[in-house]
Amino acid sequence: MSDITRAMEQSERELQDALIRQNFPSPIFAARAAIWLQACGYDALQILQEAIKDPSSEFELKRTAIGIDLQNLSCARIGEMLVADVKKNGRVFLSNVRHGLFLLPASVEQNFGIGCPVDPSFALGGERTKNPYIEKLELARTEGISVNAALWQNLVSVNA
Repeated sequence: MSDITRAMEQSERELQDALIRQNFPSPIFAARAAIWLQACGYDALQILQEAIKDPSSEFELKRTAIGIDLQNLSCARIGEMLVADVKKNGRVFLSNVRHGLFLLPASVEQNFGIGCPVDPSFALGGERTKNPYIEKLELARTEGISVNAALWQNLVSVNA
């Protein structure tokens, strides 16, 4: 199957509903981040599909003198918890980051900085001065987002 164009808001709702049915942690956060990232040209739905396949595990967020070890858990699963911690406690260095891209939408919208996820330990917090994604998001809201049809069907049809 090829790519299809879908309305951004409707896609977010459908994805959120599918994640809720799957008992995915933080389904609202994950769906919102995935659609936001997809609208900005990132392959977030593919990343989310990887995160969905991960086995469930308990994660306790613990700050240490050197930051937070994310234990290679997907930020699609624990991103909401990380964002709440940064809002409460300020900047933090993250290590063993997986799918750090899922932190980008919240960092842009809430005006805090995010370090480069290519670095194995990067900072989350600080201050962001502008939103470089405004034009892409506005275009996606008016014209829709491009998604792989088979991948989309796989994501939203689970236990539908």
